[in-house]
Amino acid sequence: MQAQWTCIVLAGQRPGPDMLAQHFALERKALVPLRGEPMICHVVRTLHLSPHIGKVVILSQDIEHLRPAVDAAGGAILVESQNSISRSIKAQAESLGFSAPLLVTTADHPLLTVEMIDEFVRHADGDVAVAMVERQNMLQQFPDAQRTWLRFSDGAWSGANLFALMTQKSSFALDLWADAEQDRKKAWRLFLHFGLRLATRALTRTIGLHQAMERAGKRLGLDAKLVPLSDPVAAIDVDKLSDHRLAEKILAEREAQSRETNVA
Repeated sequence: MQAQWTCIVLAGQRPGPDMLAQHFALERKALVPLRGEPMICHVVRTLHLSPHIGKVVILSQDIEHLRPAVDAAGGAILVESQNSISRSIKAQAESLGFSAPLLVTTADHPLLTVEMIDEFVRHADGDVAVAMVERQNMLQQFPDAQRTWLRFSDGAWSGANLFALMTQKSSFALDLWADAEQDRKKAWRLFLHFGLRLATRALTRTIGLHQAMERAGKRLGLDAKLVPLSDPVAAIDVDKLSDHRLAEKILAEREAQSRETNVA
């Protein structure tokens, strides 16, 4: 398989102190330790292991503080980000000229696996694709999971911090993202940017998320797809201390399983 995707890793911070970083007496969330190394190391190493990924770009406001950790995980191109997530991504995408499809993920996604990436990129098509996990899938494995759920007629969904930007048209989605970043976790407010009717249907749960994304994409003149992921761990990012404890547990279990496999 020839690697063709470029991955952009968002490793900046929103304004104000980050509570998780402060707990570990750090200023940068991406450097919070997990199983003895910064979270961003886990992400970068996984990306290098994926046969789909040809180039890794890190976006952050403070790239020099991240460089040692990134280099330890195999290295990446570090680029100073702007004051907007979407505008930073768009600037990087335009500089690359969409010469390859772009995968976007985050530095607080240390449970990311090669298998998750493979499932996502195999099913992503159109202009823009977004990975999500459905609530019932999550609760089967993690019955006490507390995530932000977007509720639609086809289920309740939580983001998996994986986005695909595959054509020049995806710039339209990034422009909308710039206007709607503050509404990213409230479905009805998010869909207000696509018109009152779609927002009303989202609020009353009379439309599924698959269909809502397709209709929202059409309003922008692009093909937008939802990609449900089979592994519920894909929806676990590390934002708070309880997430950190869970991530430690999951990684420890993976390490134990790997040792058993190697012995066998």
